[in-house]
Amino acid sequence: MLTKAYLEPTQESGRAFFSRQISGSVVMLNLLRFRAIADYSAAPDLAPASPITGEEAYRLYMEHTLPHLEKSGGEIVFFGRGGEFLIGPSEERWDAVMLVRQSSMASFLEFASNEAYLAGMGHRVAALEDSRLLPIIEEETRP
Repeated sequence: MLTKAYLEPTQESGRAFFSRQISGSVVMLNLLRFRAIADYSAAPDLAPASPITGEEAYRLYMEHTLPHLEKSGGEIVFFGRGGEFLIGPSEERWDAVMLVRQSSMASFLEFASNEAYLAGMGHRVAALEDSRLLPIIEEETRP
């Protein structure tokens, strides 16, 4: 059974994100599922000389991305290995989980539209079989 992969925001999800008018920092929860072998068909100019795994391609993406992220006021708060859910669908798994904090919506937009950053996006596309990106806002009070 083929399932839909989520690798890019839709116009609707982008509109909904910006309509939240988040003030202050925003943390992006990234769930990542890597391809067994990276697929560089959409960015052959970035392809390594020999095949690599999706995880290796994602490392190339992060090496390219980190300077642009930090310059925009962003930071990686957490990166860890995933796996199967303890509570959740047994057929669903995520290879890695990452939390990225951006200082503001404006800094996120600056980062996401930076042409130098976008030049390395082919590594991300090659690396990922599927992903999720959930913007989260820290609450002042706890439940």
